[in-house]
Amino acid sequence: MTSANILVHTRLLVPLRKACARNPPTRLQNQSRRISTSRRCRDVMPAWVIDKYGSNDVLRFTRNASFPSITFPNEVMVKVFAAGLNPLDVSMRGGYGAATLSMKRDPLSISRSGSEFPLILGRDVSGVIMECGLGVKYFQERDEVWAAIPPWKQGSLAEFVVLSANEISWKPKSLSHTEAAAMPYVAATAWSALVNTGGLSKDKCGNKRILILGGSGGVGTFAIQLLKAWGAHVTVTCSQNAEQFVRGLGADHVVDYTDGPVDVSLSGLEKFDLILDNIGGDTERWALGLLKPWSGSKYVTLVTPFMQNMDRLGVADGMMQTAATLASKALKMKRAGSQTFNFRKILF
Repeated sequence: MTSANILVHTRLLVPLRKACARNPPTRLQNQSRRISTSRRCRDVMPAWVIDKYGSNDVLRFTRNASFPSITFPNEVMVKVFAAGLNPLDVSMRGGYGAATLSMKRDPLSISRSGSEFPLILGRDVSGVIMECGLGVKYFQERDEVWAAIPPWKQGSLAEFVVLSANEISWKPKSLSHTEAAAMPYVAATAWSALVNTGGLSKDKCGNKRILILGGSGGVGTFAIQLLKAWGAHVTVTCSQNAEQFVRGLGADHVVDYTDGPVDVSLSGLEKFDLILDNIGGDTERWALGLLKPWSGSKYVTLVTPFMQNMDRLGVADGMMQTAATLASKALKMKRAGSQTFNFRKILF
């Protein structure tokens, strides 16, 4: 994952202070909650949307996107102050994961094909809560929050977005909205890969050797800092122009993948306890040999064939093909005395 997040300011959107001054949120005595808006504001909002899958030319700006509404008691409406784009958004723009996400949005296949359009991209958001559902207990209007938006939901490149209360958290006061919008998705991905899948923690990293393949991207840079804070020894592969950058984040050893075969350079190093692979492809062929044998070492990749198989073969056949592929890899790793786990950006 070599490209960093792209921040998108919502300067074209109505400033919060004006919206609140014109239509202040009210909380009724019976604890029901609502937000008063004009007729136009209630029906439409500005947003960046796509009407079909394709290249950059399918992206268009409109001031007439459908205004979202709270439909479940545990949902909140967030006024977007800053949004973040990830490589996943670029892939989704081209149709990546369309079959799986359609099944998630409409499990009974009630809606017609293409009902997800117009689709709003953007997986990261930082903003202010404008309305809370009746079942929301820990948040209230005007709380500053941030979130990583699930890929089956409408994204953050809009004036408002509706999320479940368990998908948001209070934004750290030390971060601006712009800074906060750069973190949630990559941070959640790195944490899930290293902690939930890799089994690492603050108390289990002191004597661990970790290899990050593709360490100069969003997930890699966050993983470096997290692992170094926990005391691990971190080796990173990246291009020469990013070497000083990753060393500044704390990387102990850096291998330039443009300076000859990277597998040859890595094979001369001491074996690793865990490999975090942000690249995929051919790396899997030689990376498994870099793990410590018979020591519970793990290989965690962010690139799996699951979504591509679903898009190419359909839901049932795609799941069967993916299961067969992962089982084969797991068996191969078991024979080598290591453990392999496949993981892809929260749900991707």
